[in-house]
Amino acid sequence: MPIKVLVVDDSSFFRRRVSEIIDGDKELEVIGTANNGKEAIEQTLALKPDVITMDIEMPVMDGITAVREIMAKCPTNILMFSSLTHEGAKATLDALEAGALDFLPKKFEDIARNRDDAVELLLSRIRQLGKQRTFRRAPSLSQTTTARTSSITPSRKPADRPSSVPSSRFGAANKTSTERTTSIPSREAVKRSAVSAPVRSKPYRLLAIGTSTGGPVALQKVLTELPGNYPVPIIIIQHMPGAFTPAFATRLNNMCAITVKEAENGDILRPAHAYLAPGGTQMLVEGSANQAKLKVMKDDSSRLTYKPSVDVSFGSAAKIYGDGVLAVVLTGMGADGREGSRLLKKAGSTIWAQDEASCVVYGMPQAVASAGISEMDIPLDEIGGRIKQHSCR
Repeated sequence: MPIKVLVVDDSSFFRRRVSEIIDGDKELEVIGTANNGKEAIEQTLALKPDVITMDIEMPVMDGITAVREIMAKCPTNILMFSSLTHEGAKATLDALEAGALDFLPKKFEDIARNRDDAVELLLSRIRQLGKQRTFRRAPSLSQTTTARTSSITPSRKPADRPSSVPSSRFGAANKTSTERTTSIPSREAVKRSAVSAPVRSKPYRLLAIGTSTGGPVALQKVLTELPGNYPVPIIIIQHMPGAFTPAFATRLNNMCAITVKEAENGDILRPAHAYLAPGGTQMLVEGSANQAKLKVMKDDSSRLTYKPSVDVSFGSAAKIYGDGVLAVVLTGMGADGREGSRLLKKAGSTIWAQDEASCVVYGMPQAVASAGISEMDIPLDEIGGRIKQHSCR
């Protein structure tokens, strides 16, 4: 059966354009359209689509309010269309926190270098979301935090993991090649036993976090649990366009006890400071472990798919810090981070992966777990606490 799609936009031209593209794919079918958020809710309840493409600015009811209502009444995988502006970035981050899973720039020329790649990227993103289980957002950070239960499991050996990993990603505006996706087979539920990660005899020198789809909300959850005197610096690689990373860094900084900033070339790494890689760049760690700094380079080449790339940043951290890194791979499409994590592990550093059950998309964590690189699979609700436990000693 084709993946059923509801197209929501107040522009009749854009609805028609997107509908024609979607209906041109044999795996997809447009089952309805809506021109405002109120109609989107009504159509969702009546038609039960697998995926919704949603505009943000609409009359009657905006897209953010509609996302919130849909996730409360009939949880559905939602792809937002956004403008690459500061205000568009803030609104898109609000939509992701409300429950949308992913976004693409509304102007196709901002998606890829040519129309064919842009169309394929849109189709592959919808196909991927259509194959994902519907992810119901946990209560937001402004609501009461639920009690935690320990359910950490050691990462399984490669033979115990499904091998297919999707190749699509979050940072659509920086994509330079056509994405192709595969579905991830679901595992049977297993009873998890409470275990603790081995305690290191020496402290970590750096916390490195890589993520993609679902990352903005996951990062909020993890970073808000770190104390203002967190003893080591933090580097963050989130697949996201350059127009969005300044707003996202500001958002995190306003929420966290630590200082969060968009990384700049030459930044000295300081304890209790988190540095977010700017979209469209590569961020490397340079210098020495005692006085490390960041090199941030604009990347317009087609050599690397991800800009920023987790592999690039993690690999550079392995050269500078050796066994002194705690690296965490969070939710995300694709396999970025696997090779960088491999280099870190070879140097003696520790790799953790978010567990499948709490991931929006179990791609990047699955890649490091399937390769036998990660030490632990950890539920999102427990990652912040575990980081504190293993860093603040």
